[in-house]
Amino acid sequence: MKVLVIGSGGREHAFVWKVSQSKEVTNILCVPGNAGMSELGVCVDINMNDFPGLVKLVKENNVDLTIVGPEAPLVSGIVDYFENEGLAIFGPNKKAAQLEGSKIFAKEFMSKYNIPTARFDVFDNPDAAKKCVEKVGVPLVVKADGLAGGKGAIICKTKSEAIAAIDMIMVEKKFGNAGNRILIEEMLIGEEASLMAFCDGETIVPMIASQDNKRVFDDDEGVNTGGMGAYAPTGVITEQIYEQTKKEVFDNFITGIKKEGIEYKGIVYAGIIITKKGPKALEFNVRFGDPETQVLLPLLKTDMVKVVSAVIDKKLDKLVIEWERKSCVCVVITSKGYPGNYEKEKEISGLEEIKKIKDVVVFHSGTAFNSEKKLQTAGGRVLGVTAVGNSLDKAIDLSYQTIEEIKFDGMHYRNDIGKKGIKKFVG
Repeated sequence: MKVLVIGSGGREHAFVWKVSQSKEVTNILCVPGNAGMSELGVCVDINMNDFPGLVKLVKENNVDLTIVGPEAPLVSGIVDYFENEGLAIFGPNKKAAQLEGSKIFAKEFMSKYNIPTARFDVFDNPDAAKKCVEKVGVPLVVKADGLAGGKGAIICKTKSEAIAAIDMIMVEKKFGNAGNRILIEEMLIGEEASLMAFCDGETIVPMIASQDNKRVFDDDEGVNTGGMGAYAPTGVITEQIYEQTKKEVFDNFITGIKKEGIEYKGIVYAGIIITKKGPKALEFNVRFGDPETQVLLPLLKTDMVKVVSAVIDKKLDKLVIEWERKSCVCVVITSKGYPGNYEKEKEISGLEEIKKIKDVVVFHSGTAFNSEKKLQTAGGRVLGVTAVGNSLDKAIDLSYQTIEEIKFDGMHYRNDIGKKGIKKFVG
């Protein structure tokens, strides 16, 4: 079997790494890929939104299966395009991908199908939105409706912050057309976690619960990032919360998509917050999270190609998905300046020796080879140092011990990834 993985980050490197372990897979193509992915597959420089170009690549190379990593191609309809060409592809279609492409669509879906979530109002006029702020008070959350690179949700603790957020999104158009409409939401208080599930439109199978760390500095200080690290499983999602989330979020999700006539095949990502009133859904994403993927796939015992195929063929109910009863931690190393303007083209050393360390894998996010074939930084998030252990403590220690081997100018990482964890397997 030949497989194509679309994307260039740590999540996609984890896909390639996991797929390469399947006995069914003979060749892997990556578009556009990165330096780490190039060690396991062939990277091809095609724009991820060039659907005709991708289809041509698939047909010319007799690719049997395509796996999509990022949300943008899904929201743009890559699945519909491939399926119209009779090609197997893993991910939800354009109609289903609205659940991430439009926060308003997702919130209205949650409200309609009794999925617990924060109270919200929708606005297409900045003046009306500002009047709402005056009326409801703070704290609150202002969200751009469309895709905003993970930066479209702004927590506002004062009215002036809320007004500034509305102006930035709707008047200054920082996120372009994604800010034509906004949500103003009640700010929920509690611990956040990620719970993803495989879904074939009829059956939904939740994975192990994980928790990522968005803030750039230790103790959740500083600005939000794409993710500074993650660990799994997380005891924040207790067995009771896990079962409650399955029932109130995922079961209602399946009911909703069936009633709406949405064929959903792929990943359902539910961002969960555990409030005093129980778990509530913060958002839906229609793909694997990053860096959550990097701590889930090392714990997945079942052949990933078999899982993906079961989803595409709507046979998920026939497959038993097994997980390692261990812990996994991924610490993200970033470039200096991230998530703002960051440095590039810094030479990276130390990775060759790490390949010999058992239970450790380094997933590349922003790396490339220079003209002299030397590995260097090429993005804000550069590497994800991932370790598996019999306990969370051991996984944490192994990950941080490994990081000491890696060197590049300006490298930054948090020192507390996984520290919130409670040593209890859930799921």
